[in-house]
Amino acid sequence: MSDLKTGFDRDGFVVVRNFLPADEFAVLRQNLARYLREVVPTLPDSDAFYEDRSRPDTLKQLQQMACDAFFAEYTHNPRWVALAEALLGEPAAADQPEWFNKPPGTNHVTPPHQDNYYFCLTPPSVLTIWLALDRVDAENGCLRYVAGSHLRGYRPHAKSKILGSSQGITDYTPDDFTRERTILLEPGDAVAHYGMTIHRADANVSATRHRRSFALVFKGASCRRDQDAYERYLASALEQHQELGLRT
Repeated sequence: MSDLKTGFDRDGFVVVRNFLPADEFAVLRQNLARYLREVVPTLPDSDAFYEDRSRPDTLKQLQQMACDAFFAEYTHNPRWVALAEALLGEPAAADQPEWFNKPPGTNHVTPPHQDNYYFCLTPPSVLTIWLALDRVDAENGCLRYVAGSHLRGYRPHAKSKILGSSQGITDYTPDDFTRERTILLEPGDAVAHYGMTIHRADANVSATRHRRSFALVFKGASCRRDQDAYERYLASALEQHQELGLRT
């Protein structure tokens, strides 16, 4: 774990190969399939984002998954908790599970952003563990991180008009592009990134391949929320959802 933390502290992210053993990975995938089949049809628009709601195959993000007993309990999974606490260097607790997808043939980009612009936590002792469910590469929209950006404070953000990524950095530069690290993952691999690390992803340009992932956000015990800033973010996100015609 010490090598992982060294890289995480330096770069703001770290890749963990074969994070989940095959048996644990299979159980998670089985429950995700059940959730997609049985729970998703009952969810409000604000918890299930589609590229085109008339096409179920374009589902691209799920939030608030702790409404399901399996996923509520999964937030305490010792493997995930141990990695988060080792990287943050303090006790940590998981927030709601999330599921992400870039369906094939959809123009769904993830703008450059810093997660803690959404979370509004001080100190920003927060990270996301992002588990690949499919092979992830440049063709189907892999994550791209700006190494070391977690050490340089906040960048200006504004509404992105992209459902599921409501805020994006407004002054992303050619220098940022040159410092990006492209993260290629196999199913069961994970990448953990700090809440201040700038990251983005291109659209999935493949014809048939999805880019699915499952993620947990962990907040360190030292975190406190800037409630005023968080309320401003929530208001902005709600306004965007209304502009896009979502039912909340």
